[in-house]
Amino acid sequence: MLQKKFKKIKKMLSNEGLSATLIYLLERSKGKRIDIFKAYDYIPFIPFGKPYQSNDENANTINWVIPDFNIGSGGHLNVFRLIYLLEALGYSNRVLLIQSKFDSSKAAGDTIREHFYPIKAKVIIDQAELEPAAITVATSWISAYVVRNFQSTKHRCYFVQDYEPYFYPRSSEYAFAEASYHFGFYGITAGDWLAHKLKHEHGMQTLGMGFSYDRDFYRPYPKKHKESKQVFFYARPATERRGFELGLLTLNLVAQKMPNVTFVLAGGDLTGYHIPFKHISPGNVAVKNLPELYSQCDVALVLSLTDLSLLPVELMACGCSVVSNRGENVEWLLNDENAVLADATPEALSEAIIALLENEQQRKKLIESAMAFSANTRWDTEAEKVATFFQSLLSQKA
Repeated sequence: MLQKKFKKIKKMLSNEGLSATLIYLLERSKGKRIDIFKAYDYIPFIPFGKPYQSNDENANTINWVIPDFNIGSGGHLNVFRLIYLLEALGYSNRVLLIQSKFDSSKAAGDTIREHFYPIKAKVIIDQAELEPAAITVATSWISAYVVRNFQSTKHRCYFVQDYEPYFYPRSSEYAFAEASYHFGFYGITAGDWLAHKLKHEHGMQTLGMGFSYDRDFYRPYPKKHKESKQVFFYARPATERRGFELGLLTLNLVAQKMPNVTFVLAGGDLTGYHIPFKHISPGNVAVKNLPELYSQCDVALVLSLTDLSLLPVELMACGCSVVSNRGENVEWLLNDENAVLADATPEALSEAIIALLENEQQRKKLIESAMAFSANTRWDTEAEKVATFFQSLLSQKA
């Protein structure tokens, strides 16, 4: 029972953040009152730090305010990758980790460098230690409130990787997340869909980053079982926007038509789920092992109900054909030249998967086109776009 409760709390921390988890625990604590004011102490405008002076700091120094993380977090990987690439372009960086579970700044920094990227940035866990910088960047809606309150900076930016109000029902947290897009920050977004949405719905000035893949990892590996068919599914029930239930219903229809297909369900803990078809469930797979896993699969189903996942480009680089759902949030990057798109129904998605499995010529043609597309993307090019954007801010006259 204790193990089950621990898993639920761990899932809430990963998926919903510290505040929601704290409230959940407080609600279930006998004889204790729920302290909304403590749980959401970052919401009121309480300035900290001295007003910024132009001579406070080297103009190429950037502060990043980042929520706590779990090892393997894709969103944090993207942030630390960008910091790492900007360092190579001459920028100095600092990282403030908010609501941290780490006992010390050193422990937080060591974990980032070991499990994400070997960044040179100074890492701190106490916001009172945050030093002045010409640019300070929020990386989530909660961190946006901290950046809004921080006074020792000239420019405030917002690295937005998804439309975070969609993570919640219509609620206070939906409103808090939505309000963060009206703080007057400059937006750097994961893709053009977010850039357009934030500009037209919230009036933000935005720059859309493209997607790419890590060339040190993602490449095709020899297929071990050439005669058998395998379908990959990014199965992550803890992340609702990845359409776990829709995916299982889709794969079950494929299995009914093609019972010899093996399904590889990776990305999350599937303990306790009834899955009637033949499958492998490796759970969370280490990044270094993903390319070979992807290379063994003929088709991958990757569902994105908010912003697009990075997985499609990584799968393409490994020679695996991609099936995804239609929608503006997906089609800013995926199209008929690099993927097969279908309506977000089990029938339409299963038909798309079956069509690729039954038509080897079509599948190979798609893979060839998709690999060419992915090869033309580069993370360092995207980092250079961000660096140019930062430079344009720094060159603005007061």
